[in-house]
Amino acid sequence: MPQSKRKRGASPATDSKELNDKKEDSGAERKVKGRRKAAASGRSDSNEKPKEEYHFWLMKSEPESRIEKGMDMKFGIEDLKAQPDQRACWDGVRNYQARNFLRQMKVGQEAFFYHSNCKEPGIAGIVKIVKEAYPDHTQFDTKNPHYDASSSQENPKWSMVDVQFVRMLGRYIPVGRAEADTSEAQGIGWPSAKHGALYQSKAVHTAPHARRV
Repeated sequence: MPQSKRKRGASPATDSKELNDKKEDSGAERKVKGRRKAAASGRSDSNEKPKEEYHFWLMKSEPESRIEKGMDMKFGIEDLKAQPDQRACWDGVRNYQARNFLRQMKVGQEAFFYHSNCKEPGIAGIVKIVKEAYPDHTQFDTKNPHYDASSSQENPKWSMVDVQFVRMLGRYIPVGRAEADTSEAQGIGWPSAKHGALYQSKAVHTAPHARRV
């Protein structure tokens, strides 16, 4: 796997219908007698929030050259396509929320490849997770812009996953058009403006909503 050096972000997109269908039971006690296990259901606590399960992700990277500490941070979807087997590690994430999202990703899940920090940010294509989270090697490389002196081999702070190109979108979807909640944006499952965290954070996009592109 070639060493890459771009800073990236990752965020979830979920099926809102599934979230509405899920309720957590509280006050239930499980009793086991001999080999028999019985589960007693209790009342649902209205204060508890349902656990979100993400099936699609939004992963962002920079498609245009930007030099940081002598290294070019550029890595767009065309760069991914040029890699052996069209596969690469998604390294350089240095945001705790995004790191936690990476650690939740499962092999086979898909993600929107989002071009960020460029003239026209937006969704360019689809990738899939082909290797689940493991330590990000760039945190130990003193010459890498993402080196973290506080991280150790014994207790690494940062993780990465491997992704593989799936396909380009039929058309590039600029973020401005998606934010406007047009039918085109909704057609690819772009989160609507009501999910304010998507637009409030430059480092991490969080938006529980998805449809298959």
